[in-house]
Amino acid sequence: MRTALYTSFLPLGGSLGLKQLHSLGTGLGQAMWTCLPRRRQETTQNIHARLGVDLGTAQDLAKKSFIHSAQAFLEIFHTRYMDPRFLASRVEFENPEFFAAACSSSRPALVATAHLGSWELLVGLMNAGVAKKTCQVIVRLPKDQALASMIRHMRSQPGIDILGHRDAATSVLSYLRQNGLSAFLVDHNCQRAEAVFLPFLGKTAAVNKGPALLALRSKALVWPLFLLRLPQGKFRLVTLPPLDTITLVGDRQERIVEICRFYTQAVEQMVLRYPEQWFWMHRRWKTQP
Repeated sequence: MRTALYTSFLPLGGSLGLKQLHSLGTGLGQAMWTCLPRRRQETTQNIHARLGVDLGTAQDLAKKSFIHSAQAFLEIFHTRYMDPRFLASRVEFENPEFFAAACSSSRPALVATAHLGSWELLVGLMNAGVAKKTCQVIVRLPKDQALASMIRHMRSQPGIDILGHRDAATSVLSYLRQNGLSAFLVDHNCQRAEAVFLPFLGKTAAVNKGPALLALRSKALVWPLFLLRLPQGKFRLVTLPPLDTITLVGDRQERIVEICRFYTQAVEQMVLRYPEQWFWMHRRWKTQP
């Protein structure tokens, strides 16, 4: 039953243009703001504490984050329409030389991104801009199998291999060792067994060490990459300088921590630049040492 219900959304969502999806997302975000008072209060308090802004400013940023996040989730229906023409007409590049190097590198490449900006569209843009034959995207799929199947279907396309994070390690390591490119969302909370504890926006957070371990074992370059929303249906693709894991010193645990610190600080830097575009509803600091 749920499978049929979720599947019915596919033709509807796929028939909408990006502008229509954003309008729908605005309405959905406003409805969530109204109907989820506990999450609304929690998000406002987190922004107030983590950014050091007054409560009025925090509430304004929180509402914008609700709307932005709803728009970002609905952009999954547009992922398959990303192509080189979209890159040329709608995307401006910050540090284009880094993006070109990440896309064409003969070294293993681990892309670290976040639930920031238009993260669903970033999947499609990787396919449009990367010279490698295929890219892996590792995601946390919901426990609802029917919903997970729909999400995997919407994100999958020629040249993009979607992997659930629970069973991905062996495949990712093998692929990276063949000089492949694998992308991870690195800003979510995780269990203690999976975590390195590091400061994030001034408070200790559980940082997933899985991507760092895979990058270290494959001797990969770690590239922070983000797609931010601009006015008038435009976007900014930000590629930050990479970390070369070959250059790290210390024992294995020290190097893992250094990689985790690198991509956590990259996410923090971008959240501070675009606070209204981060998924503040997520309970990022839930797991503590």
